[in-house]
Amino acid sequence: MNLKLNIIIPCYNEKNTIGAIIDKVLDVEPYEKKIIVVDDFSIDGSRDVLKKYENRKDIEILYHEKNFGKGRAIRSGLMKVEQGLVLIQDADLEYNPRDYKKLLKPFEEANADVVYGSRFLGGQDYTRIHYFWHFLANKFLTFLCNLFTNLNMTDMETGYKVFKKEHIEKINLKENSFGIEPELTIKLAKQKLRFFEVPISYNGRSYEEGKKIGLVDAFVAIYCIVKYKIF
Repeated sequence: MNLKLNIIIPCYNEKNTIGAIIDKVLDVEPYEKKIIVVDDFSIDGSRDVLKKYENRKDIEILYHEKNFGKGRAIRSGLMKVEQGLVLIQDADLEYNPRDYKKLLKPFEEANADVVYGSRFLGGQDYTRIHYFWHFLANKFLTFLCNLFTNLNMTDMETGYKVFKKEHIEKINLKENSFGIEPELTIKLAKQKLRFFEVPISYNGRSYEEGKKIGLVDAFVAIYCIVKYKIF
């Protein structure tokens, strides 16, 4: 199968990490890659860093004229994908592109349609200790999503989601915020696709280090799970 990777990197105020993550993605071998960076109206200098990559043929950079949220950035990036696989990569350094080989193995060997990288599956090289309430929220949201989809995943809110382009083309995504995570999962699950999970390493940030997701996003996720499953 065509293992060309369309890598969407949503970015908002990540000047300290966006260059490093792009370089790490570029270093991943041996896959053919198109990197699509969507800057969601950063005001911290991230755009100055991105300008250094504008002349590369394997990188396309989109600039939003106002801040919408991660979901809208992913939706903008999806409009630019080519044939092959779509992989979502956060702009911080919490997720390591070194794990791409693990994420792509089910596509190569088991004809996967969707692969999630799990922070909780076991077998990772390392995992930074989570906030207890974040861990509990992740577990509850994953349980609720499993209840509505009849899947048995361990990490619905993971930042590493990979899927075949033809499946995402059948979906009309609507969420602008972090609600994109359950929306993607519910709508992909409705297609009765072959889901796989693989263990990934995780170097989670503190709020002082720039972590953005919060309690309000957990309630948004609950709403989205119910909304997109039932309505």
